[in-house]
Amino acid sequence: MLREIVLDTETTGTEARNGDRLIEIGAVELLNHIPTGRTFHRYCNPQRAVSEGAFNVHGLSDAFLSDKPVFAEIVGELLAFLADGRLVIHNAPFDVGFLNMEYARLGANAPPPIQLDDVVDTLPMARRKHPGAANNLDALCNRYGIDTSRRTKHGALLDAQILAEVYVELLGGKQTSLGLMDAQAGPAVRTVAQAAPAAPRPYRSRLTDEERTRHDSFRASLGPAAIWADYMGADDPA
Repeated sequence: MLREIVLDTETTGTEARNGDRLIEIGAVELLNHIPTGRTFHRYCNPQRAVSEGAFNVHGLSDAFLSDKPVFAEIVGELLAFLADGRLVIHNAPFDVGFLNMEYARLGANAPPPIQLDDVVDTLPMARRKHPGAANNLDALCNRYGIDTSRRTKHGALLDAQILAEVYVELLGGKQTSLGLMDAQAGPAVRTVAQAAPAAPRPYRSRLTDEERTRHDSFRASLGPAAIWADYMGADDPA
């Protein structure tokens, strides 16, 4: 059973090394590329101001985040949800950089840093599949016909849900494609048309020449109106 966690984050800015912080984490659990309905979603108080540019992207204000728990208070829940799952992230160095920065701030209680080699990054996947094309999440949704009408602002959980569907499309499609999952309604699933099975090939005749001659003689004796003719063609190999 393949367990994967599709993850996205929102932050106060774009530079983890210069003090920007995580403010939102969203994650979706997949088993064999199908959503289980289990999700993780938390806001964090970054203890610093959200930049204007970041606010314009996600709309999370300092006032909204002021009463949220700090990262150290929610990291236990996050690690329990991630457990042994393989991370799937779009532009993984960005999100992994912020997660590892937050881990490092925990000091002696810090979990091991996430290794990029252990993460499925859907951005290079998309670039390999669609070279020379735009491969941000919006462009991929447009390419694959994925509904993003609810995405008026970036949000970590919604973006993780959308990315889960994009990920399956990048894999080439499976027996089941992921629909956008609604927190209240549960996962919506849309099926993907399957290729028609190949027509069965006729068996090679096992009749000897003598048996075939007797068979043809018997068939001819039935006359042209025989029911046999409705089922077997003139070139029937028997």
